Amino acid sequence: MPQGATTHDLASRLEAGVTTALGWRSVVLVGMMGSGKSSIGRRVALRLGIPFVDADAEIEQAAGMSISDIFAARGEAEFRTGEARVIARLLDGGPQVLATGGGAFMNPDTRTAIAAKGISIWLKAEFEVLMRRIRRRHDRPLLKTEDPGATLRKLMEQRDPIYSLADLTVESRDVLHDKIVDEIVSALATWLGVGGAAASASAPGDLRP
Repeated sequence: MPQGATTHDLASRLEAGVTTALGWRSVVLVGMMGSGKSSIGRRVALRLGIPFVDADAEIEQAAGMSISDIFAARGEAEFRTGEARVIARLLDGGPQVLATGGGAFMNPDTRTAIAAKGISIWLKAEFEVLMRRIRRRHDRPLLKTEDPGATLRKLMEQRDPIYSLADLTVESRDVLHDKIVDEIVSALATWLGVGGAAASASAPGDLRP
């Protein structure tokens, strides 16, 4: 640590370095419902001093109805088409932290667009963590089944191999949000070549460049 520098100073410099290195690119959070993409994403955006955008909220605003209502009225296929269109538009507005819906990264065209204009981060969470969080919510149309747990496991089996294609992976678990934000910033710093070995050393856990 440079003489006179505090841990906060070093963290601030790292965050500023990441923001500069991002340029026009977006930080795109992908992962299952309940992984914390929106809550963590807002904090990452605040740290980096760039906007936060929730793709699902943008879709709801454009459609004039909730995600659940879109599913009920138009079906999943039409929702996914609109979702891909909205995300492609949002990616033109970087830099930003963009939280995507759980199924968005399954679309190959969306993955290509994200790769071209952003850095993707999979917020990876265990089944038990996701289930505990999702039980608190009643706005998950894909889980409105007789056995939500079995449905969630099936979705994870289908989606996790695709999520693993993301540029980076950070474990989402029941710790303080700021700890996960620290790990995301450190992972980004390592990926972008900011802060040298110090950035890598401060990023424990499941971080995969």
